Amino acid sequence: MLEEELLYVLALQRAKGIGDINAKKLIAHCGSAKNVLTEKRKNIEKINGIGSFLLNNLFDVTNLKAAETELKYIQENSIETVYFRDANYPERLKHCVDAPILFFKEGNINLKRQPIISIVGTRKITSYGRDFCEKLISDLALYNPIIVSGFAYGVDICAHRAAIKNDLQTIGVLAHGFEEIYPKSHKKYVSEVNKNGGFITDFWHNDELQRENFLKRNRIVAGISEATIIIESAEKGGSLVTADIANSYSRDVFAVPGRSTDVYSKGCNELIKRNQAAILTSAKDLIENLNWELEEIKSNPIQKQLFVELSEIEQLVYDFLLENGKELLDLISLNCKLPIHQTTTILFNLEMKGVVKPLPGKLFEAV
Repeated sequence: MLEEELLYVLALQRAKGIGDINAKKLIAHCGSAKNVLTEKRKNIEKINGIGSFLLNNLFDVTNLKAAETELKYIQENSIETVYFRDANYPERLKHCVDAPILFFKEGNINLKRQPIISIVGTRKITSYGRDFCEKLISDLALYNPIIVSGFAYGVDICAHRAAIKNDLQTIGVLAHGFEEIYPKSHKKYVSEVNKNGGFITDFWHNDELQRENFLKRNRIVAGISEATIIIESAEKGGSLVTADIANSYSRDVFAVPGRSTDVYSKGCNELIKRNQAAILTSAKDLIENLNWELEEIKSNPIQKQLFVELSEIEQLVYDFLLENGKELLDLISLNCKLPIHQTTTILFNLEMKGVVKPLPGKLFEAV
């Protein structure tokens, strides 16, 4: 997008009361953000839903002045902008009527060809929820999903950290601008997340956290993903709102069940009871419901390399497959005397290096 058009997109985004739905309507009618803000008022008045109050806000000269300041920050800090008409705008988010016309991203985010799932839940995660979250992500690692969450306490940060541990891309969706980090105690995780994915937000760099921002944040969490997973939730909570938004987008929603007496399982149990979420007891439930297939899920084509450097433990697994041919995951783990979760990670690394190929039925072979 050209710099001039970005300036007008920012000004349109800043206009009070317009919102993403009306902004898209205006751009569709006029052809571009610049055309919207340089069009005659009488022509804009003819557009359904745009009254005199919104017109005054739309043509408020302070919007362009604020946009100039934000554009300068974007340029000076090399912030990447993603416009809803751009080819790199997330495909699933593109189909959400209230998705942002523009959002900002930083880090090493790559949304192409990988499955994307959102994992959310209570900020007061229990040991049960933590164990489930970590095992779920470990078991899904072979399918190379992108893990999205809100970078908050509890389930969110557990999901981000588990993704990093399993060498998966993870994305934190923020409810404020890049100049702030909430909660402050999570600043220590920022560099790791940026290295293994990054952050996105549709708030300007100096926008502070407000309570209503969480609802806007949650629409991106739900909209960008193929499925939303609720790991733990009380009877009321932000993760239940995210589940509602995901359902409104006709996305798959999963909830982890718990005992009826557990406070932080009541929300999940209720979602399942009301058929607002499918029950999730293991990674297998998700894989089968979403019809994930290893052969179709690769983020990039794997090419065999002639000279590949393997660690000692990778060499152990590779040599075993060379000697024994096709072999089951469990037997590879048993014969190499390695735990399943470690074997899964090693096999994935070998696959990325182009020396091992996964087959249906948890079989693997050297190539």
